Amino acid sequence: MTTITKHLPWFIKDLGISIVGKECYLSLVENLTITDVKCLKYSLSKCLGIGIVIGGSIMKVPQLFLILRGRSARGLSLTAFTFETLAYAINFFYSFRNAFPFSTYGENLFLTIQNALITFLIVFYSSRARNQLVTTTLGMLLGTFLLNIVSESILAFLQLSTLPLSIVSKLPQIRQNHRARSTGQLSAFAVGSQFVGCLARLFTTMQEVNDILVLASFILALALNGILAIQIWIYWDADERDHGKEMPSLPLPSSSRKRVHLTTPY
Repeated sequence: MTTITKHLPWFIKDLGISIVGKECYLSLVENLTITDVKCLKYSLSKCLGIGIVIGGSIMKVPQLFLILRGRSARGLSLTAFTFETLAYAINFFYSFRNAFPFSTYGENLFLTIQNALITFLIVFYSSRARNQLVTTTLGMLLGTFLLNIVSESILAFLQLSTLPLSIVSKLPQIRQNHRARSTGQLSAFAVGSQFVGCLARLFTTMQEVNDILVLASFILALALNGILAIQIWIYWDADERDHGKEMPSLPLPSSSRKRVHLTTPY
């Protein structure tokens, strides 16, 4: 079997080495050393990380479609999405500037962009003045610029601040769901994906980064996304029951209830 694995096409070999490194590629692929626990954990972490990044690139797309299709952002908290977007952006710049492997944080780039679009749509479909779109856009551009130029010590403090930011970003949505006894336009796919993604990120962070600030942020995010997932499960049929209620029938005008007699000429 090793005769085959040692003579795989060059593009497969190069791809494997680029993902798991030369040492683990030789051990797991060419030599088929399946007892190499260190390389097995590292390779699993890499595969999970790449999967999370790919999944993160489309995670919020169903949420965007729900808003656009319904032409409504009912049930979505502007405060929640604003702070969540900020937390994603801080996490991305902190990891990027610390030169962490892209597979350990890449989804934050895509989630920041998607969350920004959702935030715009919440403002657009709300009763707020449309000129707030300009304010929101300028605020996000300014935030991106500042995160790119602040010192590393300030950036580390901002990464630490994502812990309370995570709470602030999720609690308004959790509270709104509880009060309305409904999750509105909140996407079950997005929440479920975030929960699973956070669970996998705990493993990849411990294997490749081992940064306590990043690890703590994923633990907290896992707990909060778990609460949202439970709420979606509890209130799953709330909207169907509301939409299923029949509208009360209105009486017809008396003139419309009069019977019309037609006579046929002989």
